[in-house]
Amino acid sequence: MKLSTRTRYAVRAMIELARHDLNRPLQLKIIAERQEISVKYLEQLMAVLKSAGLIKSIRGSKGGYVLARGPNQIALSDILHCVEGPITTVECVEDCTTCTRAVDCAAREVWTRVEKAIEQVLKSFTLQDVADMASKTNHSDYQI
Repeated sequence: MKLSTRTRYAVRAMIELARHDLNRPLQLKIIAERQEISVKYLEQLMAVLKSAGLIKSIRGSKGGYVLARGPNQIALSDILHCVEGPITTVECVEDCTTCTRAVDCAAREVWTRVEKAIEQVLKSFTLQDVADMASKTNHSDYQI
């Protein structure tokens, strides 16, 4: 399983917001420059994150984006689900009617456990946890 660029960039943008002064908006172009993400692509991601209620936009010359909740209240799973939807390894885990062997398939049980394990790990890390990890490395240009 491989995370999409969309997910990785969304997480990086959210970490950038979490590491910034939470009371001041951060401009899109600054996030884009720091994370080496195109402004156009980042605009699309921010619209999705905003519609999911994870960030807010502030208008005006000193406007930009801020987190809608504290970074300790946003799990990585929240970001992934917002950008990608549910975690799926194979279709038959969500809908056993997609495969005639689903009921008797031992591999399906493995894929179900893999999905649950991924979900559990992503729920266990908050945006604050990851922002703290980035701060410990002393890298402002961290990559995910």
